[in-house]
Amino acid sequence: MAETDPGSIVAVLENIRSMGNVGSMFRSADGAGLDRILITGFTAHPPRVEITKTALGAEEHVAWEYWSRAPEAIDALRQQGYRIVGLEKTDTSVEIENLLDTRPLSGPIAFVVGHEITGLSDAVLECCDEVAHLPMLGHKDSLNVAVA
Repeated sequence: MAETDPGSIVAVLENIRSMGNVGSMFRSADGAGLDRILITGFTAHPPRVEITKTALGAEEHVAWEYWSRAPEAIDALRQQGYRIVGLEKTDTSVEIENLLDTRPLSGPIAFVVGHEITGLSDAVLECCDEVAHLPMLGHKDSLNVAVA
């Protein structure tokens, strides 16, 4: 097995229902320099016109893999040395900047995001090393998954 780049950052998408959100994630991943995206569950994957419409071609530049089950994808990342951070507001999640109190947010790291309404599944939450949420100052308690 090849050694994982210590600066590697990947995203894991679990059951994202909107192809527009998937396209936005490809575009954001390209802009932020992510190494790859792991697409899991019923999340749509390229080639799809609906993804390209938002990704504007980024899906051709960001490596991606499809996994039918997110826990298996996460386990493969863990075996490659990735720190697994779920992005989800739960009773025990911490604000993302508080993760810095324990250690820097550096790679190899995988950020896991889930379904727009129901969030990450319990099975995936159990796979995460840490679960963090973004601080929200308005009335809503979460951002659109592609924005997060």
